[in-house]
Amino acid sequence: MLTEDQDPARTGESSDTPPQSAPPASGRRYVPPGRPSGPPQLDFPPVRNGIDYLASVVEHLDENESDVGPRDLKYAVLHLQAAVEVLLKARLLREHWSLIFKDPGRATRKNFESGDFESCGTDAAVERLRDIAGITIDRKEVEALKDLTKDRNALQHYGLTHNAGAVEARAGRVLDFLMRFLDTELLPLLQGPERERAMQDMIPVDAGVKNISSYVTRRLNRLRGELAGLESQTIMCPTCEQMTLVVAPQSGDCRFCTASWDSAELLVFDYLVCSDGQLARAYPCPQCDTTTFVEGVNFVDGPRLSDTLYCFGCAARHEARDLANCSGCSRPWPIEADVDGSDTTLCPDCWNQVSPEDVA
Repeated sequence: MLTEDQDPARTGESSDTPPQSAPPASGRRYVPPGRPSGPPQLDFPPVRNGIDYLASVVEHLDENESDVGPRDLKYAVLHLQAAVEVLLKARLLREHWSLIFKDPGRATRKNFESGDFESCGTDAAVERLRDIAGITIDRKEVEALKDLTKDRNALQHYGLTHNAGAVEARAGRVLDFLMRFLDTELLPLLQGPERERAMQDMIPVDAGVKNISSYVTRRLNRLRGELAGLESQTIMCPTCEQMTLVVAPQSGDCRFCTASWDSAELLVFDYLVCSDGQLARAYPCPQCDTTTFVEGVNFVDGPRLSDTLYCFGCAARHEARDLANCSGCSRPWPIEADVDGSDTTLCPDCWNQVSPEDVA
C-alpha cells in the first residue's frame, strides 16, 4: 500500500494508468472522469443537517443492531440535542431569517449570509416558535427539551453519572416530540428537491425508531389519548405493526409511523397476504358489493382476530357471528338479511337465480 509520500497523486509523479480511471485509494474520494477534481465539499443545509443528526441518534439507539451501551447513549444524547437545535431553527427560518439570531433586533442580512452571528438557544427557539409561528409545544415537551439540554451539557462539559435507563427514557420523550415536529411542522413546508431529499433521508430514521423501546413506549402513551374513541376504527398497521392505524372508507392513516394509503387496494393487498405467503380471499361486501371484504382484521375493540370482517371499500364492519356463508356463492352474508328467512342463507344474487320450483 502506498504511503502518503509515495502516492503519485500527492507527489506529482506520473503513473502508467491515468488517475481518472484508476480505482480510488482506500479512504479517498473517487472523482469520475470528466468531473473537476477538488477537495471534498460539505453539503449539509439545515434540514438535511438535522435529519443527519437524527439518523445518528437512531443508529446508536437501535436495539436490533446491538445492545445499547453507555457510549451509544452518550452520542445519542449529544446528537439528539444537536438535531433539536438545528431543526427548531430550520423551522424558524421559514418564518424569518432574523429569528435565529440571539438578538433579532441586531440581525443583518450580511451576517446571516456569512454565518457570522450568535444564534439563539433552544429555550428561545421554542418560545419564538410558540409565540410567533403559533406552533403548539406543550409543557411536558418543553420540560423534556430542558432535561435533554441538561444531560447534553453534563456530557459535553464535565461528564454525566446517571441511570442509563432514565437518560434513554428522557431521550425517547424528545425523539417522540421531534418526529411529530418534523411530520407536522417542517417536512410539509418543504418543496421540490429539498423535500425529495428530506423524505429520502427520513427512510432509515422512520425504520430505525421502531426498534427503540423508549421511543415506542413514549409515543404509544401519547397516542393513547389521541386514539380514545376511535377503537372501533383502529387496526394494526402493516408498516410498523402497531395498533395505531385508523381506517376510513378507502383510506387509512397510522398515527404511529404516519404511513397512509389513498386507496382501498393498498390496504386490501396487505391483508390478503397471509403469514405463509399465500393469498387469502376477498369477498364482495354485503353493503357496497365491491370485492374488498376480508376476514382476520383485528380491531382494538374487537374480540379475536378471526371474529371480525371488514370492508376496505366502504368501511362496513361485521362480526363473524352475525354472518353465514351464502349457500350459492359462499360469500359471507348477514343472517338477518337473508331474503327467504329459512335456515338456508342466500344472498340476493343467488336468490334471484333460484327457480320457482326450487322455492316451492
